[in-house]
Amino acid sequence: MKPTADPAERPLRRDAERNRRRILRAAAEVFGERGLDATLDDVARRAGVGVGTVYRRFPDKETLVGELFQDQVQALVRAAEEACRAPDPWTGFVSFLEYVAETMAGDLGLRQMLLFATYGKDRVTYAREQMRPVVTRLVVRAQEAGELRTDFGATDVPVIASMLAGAAEYAAPVQQALWRRYLTLIVDGLRPARDGTSSLPLPALTPDEMEQVMRAHSKASHR
Repeated sequence: MKPTADPAERPLRRDAERNRRRILRAAAEVFGERGLDATLDDVARRAGVGVGTVYRRFPDKETLVGELFQDQVQALVRAAEEACRAPDPWTGFVSFLEYVAETMAGDLGLRQMLLFATYGKDRVTYAREQMRPVVTRLVVRAQEAGELRTDFGATDVPVIASMLAGAAEYAAPVQQALWRRYLTLIVDGLRPARDGTSSLPLPALTPDEMEQVMRAHSKASHR
């Protein structure tokens, strides 16, 4: 007969699971805002728990980062698979590029993870290896349809997305969605031929707005 768990243990396990979820939520916020240089102490403060509680759930930062970002990278894989099923190859490709850019624009830690994989190497490398073939399929599909220039590579996707996310971060004091303007400019340049140019979703920053952005970053760099 299987032994029955002590009823006193069940609340403890529930508390442990609640703490684990709280830590993961806090980690998503902290790493998303501050990048992978944030510490487990920073995560503990955001979660409202002692740092010892964090270490009991996650023995080191690499373990925490790996678990957190594996789920996010898998979401990118699923989005690429869905884009591959789009009836129009070009629309599928552009929708995925937009999804990756928007996701990375709101998450500095994910951007660093996709480009550098400093932490959580085993888990995230596995997820990235899953991503590579489906993104390649998405690119080849658009190229075979004659819609995407033939010298574009699957590895260009995270680089472009990171550039757009950088534009979002830079323009955040005035217009965080400015990255969409540059996505449209880039997408026009990815087509082998076109009859005209796409209308841009946002105007360029005005000289006054550009000055506001530059002042904001100047203050930040002198802190």
